[in-house]
Amino acid sequence: MDHRSIFKRSSTIFLQRSVVLIGIITIVLMLWEPHIESRNAHATLFEIYFKDPFLAYAYIASIPFFVVLYQALKILRYARQNKLFSQATIKALRTIKFCAIVLVALIAVPLVYLFIVRPEDDIAGGVAVSLFLIFVSTIIAASAAVFERNLQSAMDIKSETDLTAQ
Repeated sequence: MDHRSIFKRSSTIFLQRSVVLIGIITIVLMLWEPHIESRNAHATLFEIYFKDPFLAYAYIASIPFFVVLYQALKILRYARQNKLFSQATIKALRTIKFCAIVLVALIAVPLVYLFIVRPEDDIAGGVAVSLFLIFVSTIIAASAAVFERNLQSAMDIKSETDLTAQ
């Protein structure tokens, strides 16, 4: 094995571990944060997790995020196996793009709800975090779309070259 393949392998392993770490940290924060909210100071675990519709919405809305992480792991696995130029990679990128767009919508819905139904609440912090997450999700969706299009073009050129070489 030459030094380039060792570097490539160690880079993809590092990225895979980083994606897993992001997932673990996210799950821990999602489970820990409700306990430190002031309105849950004297609440039981049942009351914290099963009587808060916003928390239930947040957990359901996080599903596309974890799908994105899983698809990123799949793409990194394809890279380690030198199968990056494949329909499976294009499908994973398409799934990432779709999930990122869904995340934008799922993050925007509570914002609209708070602005319309509860305009008197102080939601500046929540709006700032939501706008940041919408921005990040939009960048991820756009990047996945560009990578998908470029990969599809490269695969089309390769198949044309293979056909003319015969």
